[in-house]
Amino acid sequence: MLDRISAAAAGHRLAVMGGFHPGPEDGAPAGTRTLLLLGPMEPGHWDHLSAQPEMRDGRPDPVDRWSRRVIGRMACDLGGKAVFPFTGPPYHPFQRWAQATGRAWQSPVRLLVHDTAGLMVAFRGALALRDHLDLPATGPKPCDTCARPCLTACPAGALTGAGYDVPACHDWLDRTGQECLSAGCLVRRACPLSQSYGRVSEQSAYHMRQFHT
Repeated sequence: MLDRISAAAAGHRLAVMGGFHPGPEDGAPAGTRTLLLLGPMEPGHWDHLSAQPEMRDGRPDPVDRWSRRVIGRMACDLGGKAVFPFTGPPYHPFQRWAQATGRAWQSPVRLLVHDTAGLMVAFRGALALRDHLDLPATGPKPCDTCARPCLTACPAGALTGAGYDVPACHDWLDRTGQECLSAGCLVRRACPLSQSYGRVSEQSAYHMRQFHT
């Protein structure tokens, strides 16, 4: 069944970014026996998304509306429930869920790092399923064998091992941060896994604009 779900997600340029079997303490919808996190499948996600009607109708929140439509339909087809990181408050604990999958960890700069997406990891939603699916084994934390270029990549010194100084980041973007705005956060791009993930600069620029408005 997991292969079938992965194939259905791939048709929308989405990937299963991890899964786990939640307990009562995890905050998943009642009756959930398997929770699968979905995120962009690269390369090709942005080209696919850009052609969708939500991206062309001029209405607000096109990416979230597309996520609701696509993931919501997948959940209905599977007899499950779709949950999203952008609905709330209260918000679903996607960061905690991601770490529970064994495929995402806190990075040296404290952002999540994923075993295939690196610091470019993003989640568009999750499938809360009533079936107990067998999940593949997970691997080691990638940062354990990495030179950790993320620690020194931020030109503003806003994102370091001490954490994320959001006001300093916005100030940098206002003054001299055009490269970050046009191609994406330099810290996220410094991660070796991010560099092999295939995200195009147009996608990063779109999300940076949403962040910096």
